[in-house]
Amino acid sequence: MTTLDPLAQRRLRFLLGFLAYFVVIWALWDQTLIYPLKIFVVFLHEVSHGFAAIATGGGIQRIEITPDQGGVCFCGGGSTFLTLSAGYLGSLLWGIAMLMLARAPGRWHFYGLFALGLLVLGVTILYVRSGFGIVFGLLFGLALIGAAKYLPLGLQAIMLTVLGLTSCLYAILDIKSDIIDRPEIRSDARMLAELTGIPTVLWGLLWIVLALAVSWWLLGRLYKKA
Repeated sequence: MTTLDPLAQRRLRFLLGFLAYFVVIWALWDQTLIYPLKIFVVFLHEVSHGFAAIATGGGIQRIEITPDQGGVCFCGGGSTFLTLSAGYLGSLLWGIAMLMLARAPGRWHFYGLFALGLLVLGVTILYVRSGFGIVFGLLFGLALIGAAKYLPLGLQAIMLTVLGLTSCLYAILDIKSDIIDRPEIRSDARMLAELTGIPTVLWGLLWIVLALAVSWWLLGRLYKKA
């Protein structure tokens, strides 16, 4: 019987662990346990709109988050095209950043969770103007800071992995639900279609292909570093 060398063993454990995380999150997708994670990703989606507006010379007027996993970011000024494009793709990029932090050495797990907590608290205080969104943002932000302070590094890495995978998965499923399954709703892609003349479904397909390609690239990068 052939014995795998240590590098091959580490990479096999990484693939099996990554697959296990993904399967568990997928299986529990519609369960209450995953609900706060979905709201967190909606929060990141709206924050991404706002940050894109700020980066292109505009600003955030207010953000609203609702219990039905809905959200809206009211922005003023900036590039409409980039601001509308930033939501789904922003969720994906946040997920990638969290997954990379989860695999980073040293105390990067602590720094990542603590920074995320401060970000959620800061955005909530400055911009969130819906009752549900305020309560969620304050509680979730404090929970992230508490996890950074009190959880051991191993559990911090698991927490970042779960948050990152949920963000990547939600970005892909949300694009499919809002754009391909229901192209008639007024989604980000629908507004981009009105702005550019390119059909909503084409925007959805473009974003899904990009999301899958980036996710595959990330998996390959993390596998090589395992």
